[in-house]
Parts: sequence; C-alpha cells; structure tokens
Amino acid sequence: MLEAIHQVSTTQPGGYRDVAPSDVSRLGFPGRIIDVREPHEFTGELGHMPRAELVPLGTIDQAAKTWDRSQPLLMVCRSGGRSGRAAQLLASMGFRTVYNMAGGMLAYGAAGLPTER
Repeated sequence: MLEAIHQVSTTQPGGYRDVAPSDVSRLGFPGRIIDVREPHEFTGELGHMPRAELVPLGTIDQAAKTWDRSQPLLMVCRSGGRSGRAAQLLASMGFRTVYNMAGGMLAYGAAGLPTER
C-alpha cells in the first residue's frame, strides 16, 4: 500500500512528498494521519478525514518527539500550506516517510470524499 502511494506522489524540496486526496482515498494510507489545523477547524465546516489525529501546527514539534520516526505520516490541513510546513519540519527532525496531502481538506471535500466532524 505504501509503495503505491509513493509511486503516485511527488518529491518536494523539503524532504517530503505531496500526494493527491483522490490517491489517498483510492489507495488508502497505512500510517498515521495528522491534521495540523486548529480544533475549531477540525470539527468545523470542512470536517476531517476518518482516522485523523488533531495535532495543531504550533504543537507538532513537541508532540513528534515521542513518535516513531519510521512510521509513515500523512500531514493534512485546510489547503496544504500548513501541512507542507509540518511535513518539512518532520523530515528535518529525521522522520523518513512523510507525505503532505496536496490541496488539503478543501481539495478532499471538493472530491466528495468522506469526512467526520
């Protein structure tokens, strides 16, 4: 499953890879899904992805200190910007398999993919 995600993703200069919401939905994601938005966004209008864990961007560096650096991570936010910054930070901290969901929850919702609130 991760190999399939890897094949459809694109390498970014910060040491992580971008993947489209449709590919995440179609192929599944075998690791942790980390939503870096604020709590009101996580439960708000756009909702969040099933299995997503809320870890706001401002807390990600502290939270990640206890995470397994070999576990695949998918970073998610509203439009892909904050999650891209989080992915780059995690890659710089030594996480080996970090993905950013391109277009964020805006693209995910526009594709009609399932959300939770």
